Amino acid sequence: MRRQTSDEFKSLSGTARQAGVQSRMFGVFHDAGYKGLYGGLGVDAIKTRKHIPPKEQIMDRMDTTELAANQFRMTQTRDKLARRQVRNQEQAIQTHKQVGKEVREAIRRIGGTPPENLPPAEHIKQVEKRIKQATPKLELDGSDAKGLIGKDSETLPEEGLDGGATPTKSE
Repeated sequence: MRRQTSDEFKSLSGTARQAGVQSRMFGVFHDAGYKGLYGGLGVDAIKTRKHIPPKEQIMDRMDTTELAANQFRMTQTRDKLARRQVRNQEQAIQTHKQVGKEVREAIRRIGGTPPENLPPAEHIKQVEKRIKQATPKLELDGSDAKGLIGKDSETLPEEGLDGGATPTKSE
């Protein structure tokens, strides 16, 4: 999910560029979306509130709920900028902030936790490292490693699962 959200961030940046956002204003544009979603808090204020070190990327510390809210904010902003054919930097920034507010309002109506109140998740690099080092939870061997039809591979019929004959090499 983190990779998908990162890809969406890049896609939104491209759409923002087409909407007239200049490179030097990308930080302002993206911060506007966070401010809408996080009740007025920009990236630096969110990091401070969640005790995330300043040099860390905020998305690297989001759990799936928070990533999903941000991804939804970005996809909806991207689509709205394109649909409305926005070609004005200030209008693009305001659109992003407004979409963030609307996503926040939807979370509130559902009864969800505002994203600024969600605890920071384990850093994505630590998660990746832990997953790499984890031993598989389930290992099957011998009689436990049966196929879908519940028979050992040694006792399977020569026919395929669909009942047809298994093709020979010459077919």
